[in-house]
Amino acid sequence: MSKILIRGAKVLGGEPQDVLIDGSSIEAVGTGISAEGAEVVDAGGKVLMPGLVDLHTHLREPGREDSETVLTGTRAAASGGYTAVFAMANTFPVADTAGVVEQVYRLGQQHGYCDVQPIGAVTVGLEGRKLAELGAMHESAAGVTVFSDDGKCVDDAVIMRRALEYVKAFGGIVAQHAQEPRLTEGAQMNEGVVSAELGLGGWPAVAEESIIARDVLLAEHVGSRVHICHLSTAGSVEIVRWAKSRGIDVTAEVTPHHLLLTDELVRTYNPVYKVNPPLRTERDVYALREALADGTIDIVATDHAPHPHEDKDCEWAAAAMGMVGLETALSVVQETMVDTGLLDWAGVAERMSFKPAEIGQAKGHGRPVSAGEPANLMLVDTEYRGSVDPAGFASRSRNTPYEGRELPGRVTHTWLRGKATLVDGKLT
Repeated sequence: MSKILIRGAKVLGGEPQDVLIDGSSIEAVGTGISAEGAEVVDAGGKVLMPGLVDLHTHLREPGREDSETVLTGTRAAASGGYTAVFAMANTFPVADTAGVVEQVYRLGQQHGYCDVQPIGAVTVGLEGRKLAELGAMHESAAGVTVFSDDGKCVDDAVIMRRALEYVKAFGGIVAQHAQEPRLTEGAQMNEGVVSAELGLGGWPAVAEESIIARDVLLAEHVGSRVHICHLSTAGSVEIVRWAKSRGIDVTAEVTPHHLLLTDELVRTYNPVYKVNPPLRTERDVYALREALADGTIDIVATDHAPHPHEDKDCEWAAAAMGMVGLETALSVVQETMVDTGLLDWAGVAERMSFKPAEIGQAKGHGRPVSAGEPANLMLVDTEYRGSVDPAGFASRSRNTPYEGRELPGRVTHTWLRGKATLVDGKLT
């Protein structure tokens, strides 16, 4: 592999520097670096960061290849600046055995656009009745450390406690989809003024908050780690903030769409805005932004949830829940957090690379941009502003809520261990 000299990049948004990649690692960082025969990338004015890490991606393979595959999903990830993604377990068959997680892991290795770390199911078949093969999945070639029934809540307190106790033995973590099922039966959108006016079944904030409250207390009791998926309400923020003040080992994520969009959009009855958890109120949106800025919410995770056209282009009640997000995540974070002054680019790197890699134990990812580190990097043109066109997505699905919307920032280059997966905005 030849040498690559990234010239004049603003590392983490700081002063321009040169970064020399030699093979799979960074050889030098500084000013005035020269390297005879190196491929030169002119990065003047652009921001260089470690490759992004997504702790919450749905790749759909095996079983729903009409929505996404490991290949198309990882191509979408590379397009968005990601070098590692964690693949959720709600596939067909469910990733609840060593065999299935190894299949997903090896597909990621085979395609090579980004590293794929499977997430194992907490319960057999995501049914919430019996613990899955947590130990076997951890000891497999995939080395699973994160477990989740995402798409469904582990609503049985005894099962949740047992899962927390089990993963503690090998330093694992349970990532909870916080949704009390009895409180959300028939729910179609956020419970509030808009749901009342539209006559759609409401999804109350307390359905999320009650599960988070229970689980942080269980984590404290067991002395284990719990991660909260796609936190979406102001009340949830306060519970996590309280838990952290007590020293409970809890982390939380927010999606880009919950940082930008509100339930007012449901007035269009466009199913592209139907998502789980639902879009909340403007008050919730601003609480989530502030919590991400102050560290109460640890990371941004996409909850990239691809669906085929027919599952979204239908009446609201019948439509599937979910949005694609890998290719627009950084732009939305720039719009809501950087351009508003809530975060600088170093803060974005912390929440979209360093911290998610730490939580998920993604080796070689979320590392400093310094000599000797793996060359997992991405370059973003922060001055760019353009309209989102899903026709150009690498994902197999097009269910984005941002079609036609103008967003800032464009990822131009991504490198996975020194190999370019995206060059000038085009996949290699």
